[in-house]
Amino acid sequence: MKFWITISVADDERVLLYRDRQLVRVLHSGRYRLFDPGQRYSTETLSLREAGVKHGNLEVLLTLDIFRAEVQVETIGQEEVGIVRLDGQIKAILEPGSQFVRWNSNQNLTLECIDISSHYRIAPALLAQLERAGVNGIGNRKAWMQLTVPEQTLGQLFVDGRLAETLPSGRYGFWLYNRELNTQVSDLKWQSVEISGQEILTRDRVSLRLNLNAVYRFSDVVKLLSQVKSPGDYIYRRLQLALREAVGTRTLDELLADKNAIAKTITKSVGEHLSEMGFELEQVGVKDIILPGDMKDILNQVVQAQKTAEANLIRRREETAATRSLHNTAKMIEGNPVLLRLKELEALEKVADRIGHLTVYGGLEGVMNGLVSLTGAVKSSNGQTTS
Repeated sequence: MKFWITISVADDERVLLYRDRQLVRVLHSGRYRLFDPGQRYSTETLSLREAGVKHGNLEVLLTLDIFRAEVQVETIGQEEVGIVRLDGQIKAILEPGSQFVRWNSNQNLTLECIDISSHYRIAPALLAQLERAGVNGIGNRKAWMQLTVPEQTLGQLFVDGRLAETLPSGRYGFWLYNRELNTQVSDLKWQSVEISGQEILTRDRVSLRLNLNAVYRFSDVVKLLSQVKSPGDYIYRRLQLALREAVGTRTLDELLADKNAIAKTITKSVGEHLSEMGFELEQVGVKDIILPGDMKDILNQVVQAQKTAEANLIRRREETAATRSLHNTAKMIEGNPVLLRLKELEALEKVADRIGHLTVYGGLEGVMNGLVSLTGAVKSSNGQTTS
């Protein structure tokens, strides 16, 4: 039977010594030898490297003078967050109203209290330290959140459901205690919305399928979010209704005659209202107007008939103009022998251009009086032509 027990305590430890399950002493670093013939002593070892004193019955221990004399107790305010550091490195985050218990002799363990009553944003230097430490609250409850706002976007911070501030591009951190925080990032670049496959009846009851495209961006995010829950859905619905109204008040012929009229009407109809809501509408355009199959065939026949009629009309105009020109020429030649002789020479020149070899009998006068026999032939393979 052993009558003595030996207890060794390291430099970074504290040992709670119990007798008959009652705390009788707190042992510091060293080596202890106790007379215990009845095996009445027991121990618990606690580490000084923890972020404070960790024990399952800490509240009970704090009621004992023996234990209370060895520790310091600090209470985090209801509007504060506690940052526990060991050797300058963050070890834990304590929520508002919690207690921080540390050993008197552990000077390497410090507590920093941060007021979050109104300033819930985390300083950039502290945010970087929290990221490196990988500490975010106790258990499943998060103590802080991070938001990164890219270039050409604008962040929004909502506190208890209300828009508190807008955030330019950058990285931000916020404490989550004592309030409900939500964030959102809005893209300030130009965006495209497409309203496709819209089946709409024209004023003359022709069913059309149209595709509309619009380009927009947010011009006033604060005004927009204060009035609209989902900006993308809102502008889609407004453009869709404007498209139906623009098509339903026109006939098919009017739409086909000027497809841009639809875009102009929609821009005029919704542009000013969207500007007041916080949108900037750059461009609206109709991509496609798709006709039913039977209507497409009918229109093709109409177009073909129109083009045929136009071609006949042009042909008749040309024939009339040619006849009128011949008539005028004949009248001029009738009273002018010199002009007649010039026309004859012109005709002879055209004939001579097509003949390789020409023999004339009777001189030029004979040619003009019809006494010349012209026999033209296409050049043979040797390039000689006789007449």
